[in-house]
Amino acid sequence: MPSARRPSYRGGSGTGGTGAGTNAGTGSRPPSGGPGTDVISASKTAAETAGGPARNPQNLQGTPDNGPGKVLSFPEPKGKRRRRILLSTIGIVAVLMAGIVAAAVYSPVLALRTVTVEGTKMLHPDQVQAALAPLQGKPLPQISEEEVTALLKPLVQVKGVTAKALPPATLQVHVTERIPVALVKQGKTFQLVDVDGVQLSTTVDAASVSLPVIDGGSGTLPKDLFQAITAVLGALPADVLARLSNASAASADAVELKLVDGQTIVWGNAGEKELKARVLSALLKVPADPKNPVKVYDVSVPRHPVTR
Repeated sequence: MPSARRPSYRGGSGTGGTGAGTNAGTGSRPPSGGPGTDVISASKTAAETAGGPARNPQNLQGTPDNGPGKVLSFPEPKGKRRRRILLSTIGIVAVLMAGIVAAAVYSPVLALRTVTVEGTKMLHPDQVQAALAPLQGKPLPQISEEEVTALLKPLVQVKGVTAKALPPATLQVHVTERIPVALVKQGKTFQLVDVDGVQLSTTVDAASVSLPVIDGGSGTLPKDLFQAITAVLGALPADVLARLSNASAASADAVELKLVDGQTIVWGNAGEKELKARVLSALLKVPADPKNPVKVYDVSVPRHPVTR
């Protein structure tokens, strides 16, 4: 059965029972805006009206409201900040050092203008400076010792080289020359050779050079004999070498030396040449006995030398 209960409305403030009955009788709602009319309304707070942030309906429990789009930030740990600063400092220093090095390597301020030469006896310093002329104007940091050695290679007297840059514009070159140990007779001329047989210069006056003469006779001295003789001469002290007149070898095991006084030194082979040189030097320092002059010094067995 249809319900006999009729809907009712609660009137606004100030409405009476008559109003309720009227509405019930007519079955319609009173016009809006009249007395007793039910009105649903919304209003802003004073803060919102003034332009302040509206209250977040989800923020009813008293939690902080940072507003839309905001992220909480926390202080950077000290250790991480120190590492970041350290890495930044290292990067800046590396860039500065790279710039300094590049400026030094390519700067015209460090261009070579002067070459000083030390250690030359057979060579004249001008010869070395002329050989190094291609380096003029080149920055010192770009000049290597290998490059200096290559430029001086045509000078056979040079055995070794050391180079030192003296900023802003000087290169100091120290030359180690080959040491001549003998004169090799070639017809009417004599060749100065070192222990390796490298020809260093020539002369026509053997007496002007205090070196023994290696005489190959009418033919060319065989290479093995020549190397045996020069190896022996290279082991002698300078004072003993200066007293030698000539050197010869019947074979690689039979090297003989002659002193300017006419005495003979039987050397033997090139073995134990350093010990033989010391023994011979000691024997030559023994005072001569006019009654029994020594004509032969035999050091072929250095631990048992013989004089006769």
